[in-house]
Formats: sequence, structure tokens, C-alpha cells
Amino acid sequence: MIPRLPRIHRVATLRRNVRLPVWADVALRLAAVLFLIFFVVLIHYWERQGLVDAHDGEVSFLDVVYFTMISITTTGFGDITPVSDKARLIEAVIVTPIRIAVLFIFVGTAYTFLIKRGWEKWRMARIQEQLTGHIVVLGFGVSGYESVSELIQRGTDPSDIVVMDPLESRLSVAAALGCNVIAGDATRNETLIDIRVANARAILVSAGRDDTSILIVLTVRHLAQHVPISVVVRAEDNELLAHRAGADNVINPVRFTGLLLAGSAQGTHVADYLSDLASVAGSVQLVERPVRTDEIGGSLSRLATGGLGVRLYRKRQAYGYWTPEAQDLQPGDTIVEIVHAEKDAPAGGQDAPQDAPAGT
Repeated sequence: MIPRLPRIHRVATLRRNVRLPVWADVALRLAAVLFLIFFVVLIHYWERQGLVDAHDGEVSFLDVVYFTMISITTTGFGDITPVSDKARLIEAVIVTPIRIAVLFIFVGTAYTFLIKRGWEKWRMARIQEQLTGHIVVLGFGVSGYESVSELIQRGTDPSDIVVMDPLESRLSVAAALGCNVIAGDATRNETLIDIRVANARAILVSAGRDDTSILIVLTVRHLAQHVPISVVVRAEDNELLAHRAGADNVINPVRFTGLLLAGSAQGTHVADYLSDLASVAGSVQLVERPVRTDEIGGSLSRLATGGLGVRLYRKRQAYGYWTPEAQDLQPGDTIVEIVHAEKDAPAGGQDAPQDAPAGT
């Protein structure tokens, strides 16, 4: 019986967006070189009377092109030479700086495509090995895009966000936002290990399909036992399964939409206020934080930040601001409060990708 060889896993490397595509960079550099050569050809042709051809004594347009090329490349065969003072002055003052510029363009191209890009790839690999305290987004459809945009507006550095999705079109949008991106299948242990999910600060899952999202949660929880996991599911029956798979927060957009609709039936401003609370773009913001030292022993209704405390979490139990527990804050409590939203963060301007089902 032939023994089964172990499968070799190739580690995928993080990527970040580059300012200019490779083809555009090459095209610009080539266009610059051709323009400079054409400019020198015109100068030589205009001052061809100051050039001497040792072969036949005549300097034709073809001779000018030939002399320009060997002059630009510093080859210098000596068969065509500048003899007049004006021609020599042009060579010294105009052609020589252009020759140096062309040389720097070629050297810069070699540096960019051979050294710099290799260095950037090596640097990203080192960053990937030391990832910690980052936010992992698994699936970058509409929900993933909106969550990342909101995180950035709330002050999260895009370089602290890692987006994984199998579709390059979605990854290009995430990279344009400044995030680290990686193509892969989030249901596999190897790809999740590549982005160090065990060292993450939080993991957001939105694969577009409930079954895929729950499978991802199950896989992530196996690798990262203590990292908070939030997942989007659309069927009410799958909410319990997502919790049992290991999700700490299960968000049902259909249910939330229903709440907004129901709120709008009770008044014209309820749905507007709920949307305001959920987004940093509004005038108020709903935040969660641990209790401060100077708030211990105080009341949830009188917080040191000046915010409006609405809920208290103690040992996984939720208490309203009117309950006796909320009148005596203790170390380890978690507070949910309404605060004034900051307006400093810039809003993103990218087009959101489609949230089609994808086996992320």
C-alpha cells in the first residue's frame, strides 16, 4: 500500500493596495524615456551642422537617431562627434542632464520592480507573522464593506484590519480602503492560521450564506477560543445554531429591519433615532466600554464621561439603568452608553461590493 503523503500548505501573504498599477507605472516610465529621447533627437537634428560623421562626412536624420541613441546610452563609438562650440555646449548643458535622467529612470525602474516590491512582500510577510490585536473580517460583501467603513470612521486604523475573501474584486475594494487583504477560504484551518485569528481583537463574519457563516464561526472558535466573534445570519432558525457554534454576537439584518419598520409605525422619529445610534455618522452613538475606576460605586445614570448609561453587563447578565444593580457599579462591569458622536473621521467613498453568497 502506497503511503499517503501529507498535503503541503502554501502560506498566503497579506497584501495592501498600491497607488499605481504595475502596467501604468511601466507605461509612464517608458513614455518619459521615449519623450526624452525624442527631444534629444530634435536637438541633434536642429544642430546637425555642428556634428561630423567620420564615415561619409554627411549627417542624415538616421545618423542623428543613431548618434542620439549611442549618446544617451553613453556608448560613444566616436564615428559621429560634435565639433562646433555650440554643439559641444548643447551636449554639455542639455544632453548630459537628459542622459543622467534616463539613467535614473532605468535604475529607478529596477529598484521599484526588483528591490522595492520584493522588500514590500518580505515586509508584509513579517507583519503577518507578528499580527496581534487586529480585526479580522471574513467575507467582504455589502455587510462586510459597511462594517469596515464604519470601523474606519470610528477611528480604527485600516492597517489594523485584515479582510479575507475568495473574490479578488471584493479584495480590491478593501485594499482601496487601506486594509490588509488576503484571498482565501475562511472555512479552512490553514487560511485562518495564516492571518493569526487566535491573536485577533475581534472577528466579524459575513459570508453571504448562513450555512457558510456558521461553518466559519465553528472553525474560528476551534482556533481562537477567547476572541469575540460576531456573525451575520439572515434566518431566525439559524441564530441559535450560530450561538452554539461559538458566536458571541449574532446579527440578523432582517430582524433589525423589522424593528425599524415597527418603530416607524409607532412614530415618525423612532426609526431615525435607531439608525442614528447605530452609525457614527449620526449625532449620537451607542458605545460599549468597561467601567472606569472613578465610576466604581456610582450609578449607571451618572457616568464620568457625561454619557447616558442605558445598560449594564455583569457576569454575562444584562441590567437596565433602573435596576438596583445599576446603582452600584463594580469592577469588571461593562457599560453600554449613548454619547455624542465625533465628526472628525472622514467618510469612505468607495463603492460597496455586492453581497452575493460566497463560500468565503
